[in-house]
Amino acid sequence: MSSPNRRVLIADDHDVVRRGVRTLLETRSNIHVVGEAATGRMAMELARSARPDIAVIDYSLPELNGLDLTLALKREFPRIEVLLYTMHDREELVLDVLRAGARGFVLKSDTEKHLLAAIDALSIHRPYFSGVISETLLDRFLNSSPNHQATLTHREREVVQLIAEGKINKEIGHILSISVKTVETHRASSMHKLKLRTTAELVRYAVRNNIVQP
Repeated sequence: MSSPNRRVLIADDHDVVRRGVRTLLETRSNIHVVGEAATGRMAMELARSARPDIAVIDYSLPELNGLDLTLALKREFPRIEVLLYTMHDREELVLDVLRAGARGFVLKSDTEKHLLAAIDALSIHRPYFSGVISETLLDRFLNSSPNHQATLTHREREVVQLIAEGKINKEIGHILSISVKTVETHRASSMHKLKLRTTAELVRYAVRNNIVQP
């Protein structure tokens, strides 16, 4: 039986990766790439207009990382399938994106057949993980309690990521469509919750907790 037709969105900040994934996926007649995004925020905008069935996303996306993008996509489009296609295989990172709702995980170092197999599986709403996810890791995910690292709200995490990326308050306000005063409020709230005193400490927190990649 042939696989159903599926609309796919690709989000990666490297143009060559997006082109390569698109070229590979378009070898399948049932796959239609409906958009490409270089940032997580652009991916959300495209998802709203193009309504993809599957989102193939990197973890290290500017403005809205793969974890928070997954959370946002699943909150707004519960039936969308999210496939993380990334170079990062740290255990906690994998667990975080699984908890966020991703049902596919393929490393960029894997062969092309894994990416195609993942798309085929997600097309019929079945999960797919390449070899990076061992039975032990799956067992840990299924038996673990929710990650309590994220004491920050979704908006606070967005602000922290943009701060860690070197954006000033005015730029953050423009990106998030909020006032500078609101940015300052979220920044202060985040630092209070995390018991941090300086921007440098906030950046270190963002790196340690996979909000941005070093």
